[in-house]
This record gives sequence, C-alpha cells and structure tokens, in this order.
Amino acid sequence: MGSYAVFLRGINVGGINIKMADLREALTGCGFADAKTLLASGNVVLTSSRDARAVKRECEDCLRAAFGYEAWVVVLDASRVAALVDACPWPADDKSTHTYITLSSDTKVLDHLDAAGAALEGNQQQRLAPEALAWLAPAGGTLDSPFSKLSAKAKFKSATTTRNLRTLIKVRDAAAALEASGGQR
Repeated sequence: MGSYAVFLRGINVGGINIKMADLREALTGCGFADAKTLLASGNVVLTSSRDARAVKRECEDCLRAAFGYEAWVVVLDASRVAALVDACPWPADDKSTHTYITLSSDTKVLDHLDAAGAALEGNQQQRLAPEALAWLAPAGGTLDSPFSKLSAKAKFKSATTTRNLRTLIKVRDAAAALEASGGQR
C-alpha cells in the first residue's frame, strides 16, 4: 500500500468550484477510502495499492464523473513530495518573496516550461527533479509575475499545477501521517 499526494489543477478558480467535503466524498466513493483533503485548493492525500499512474487515471475519471469538468491531477508518491521539499533551495517563508513549485505529470511539458522560464529576464527558478520546478515570485505580486503568466498558458494546463512551498510542506506532513497510520482515518 502506497501513500500518495494528489494535486488537482484549476479548482476553485475559473468557475470550477468544489467543496473539499464533496471532493473527499467523491474520492471515497471511487475506492479511496482514506482520502483526506487539505486546504481549499485541491490537495489530497490517500493510500492505494495501485501505482501513481493508475491513481492519476482513476482520480481524473472520478472527478470528471462526479463534477462534470475536464479534470487533471498530478500524483506523487509521499516520499517524492518529501524529497522535493528537501531539494528546494529557497525558504518557505520570506517577507519579500514566495517560493512556488510547479509539478508536472509530463516531464516534456515541464522541460518546455523550464526553458521558457529560463529565458525570462530576472526570473529565478531551479529544476528540482524531472517533475518539479521551483521558482520565486515577489510577495504580493505572484499572479503578475512573468513566470506565473507563462505557466498559466493553455499549453501547460493539462500537465502542470503549482503550489507554494508552505502548502507542499503541509501535504508532505499529512501524507507522512497517513502512511504512518497505515491508511486509517
């Protein structure tokens, strides 16, 4: 049984509103009995005997059926989330900048985003792993930052999602707790 983090793309923005209780209920109904949601931005931890690719496919199918939208998720093994948090060179809390990590289910898409981001003047980014790219944005200006605008383009939508480092730390800790409990709620 593996412990996974599931990161939903694009919910509770752009007209796709899903209450976390409804999300948990849908995933539980699809066989993920111990699914636990974190925050209101589409972060889930759960256990499964399936591999990450199968969990991704099943979660997307479940969300499409339950909520009627084109659902995309990135699924990472709990230990991978911990490794990405550890690999990030920037702090989780800084008064002048915020640290973000863009996660991808398609490394070729992230390769393209990495190259395009590297060409942006003044952008600070670092590839943490094939599926993760860390970057900085000024405090209070994340959505206006050039990298944020770049990563929001439609060509990246189905394969990427971004979380701040503080959120990834919370997801890491919740996934570790779920794993330690043996998947019991």
